[in-house]
Amino acid sequence: MKKPLAVLLAALAVCAALFAQNKPAPSGDEIQIRQLERAWNEAEARHDPAAVTNIVADTLVYVDFDGSVMNKAEYIQDVTKTSYQADHLYDEGFTVTVYGGAAVVSGIYRETGTSKGKSYTHRVRFTDTWIRQNAVWRCVASQSTLIQK
Repeated sequence: MKKPLAVLLAALAVCAALFAQNKPAPSGDEIQIRQLERAWNEAEARHDPAAVTNIVADTLVYVDFDGSVMNKAEYIQDVTKTSYQADHLYDEGFTVTVYGGAAVVSGIYRETGTSKGKSYTHRVRFTDTWIRQNAVWRCVASQSTLIQK
């Protein structure tokens, strides 16, 4: 009984090692975009327009989960609003796919906080489109969809 179990465990270990080798290491661009996504969450939670300005492109198209559409100036104005205060804004996981000088990020983030004195929790699926220009990544389009409870 012990020998078949040992053989099975050895076979599973070999399979796991083979699958691990097939998954490529993240590229430098993927790592950078992941860092920018997380910095964006932090900047938005802090209501920091300067930090957000450096992350999004001047041609930004931002579609919020309520269906509103904002350009960069409108989005930056929205970031500065203090009628809501996020306690936590963090990603639950996302994927980054790089296509040369473009990348698409899709995932889910959760935000908790207060808005006009009332607590809220939002769970949101998002898609962000990034473009690299002059060696700098900027988000050019962002779309969010509220996940219903």
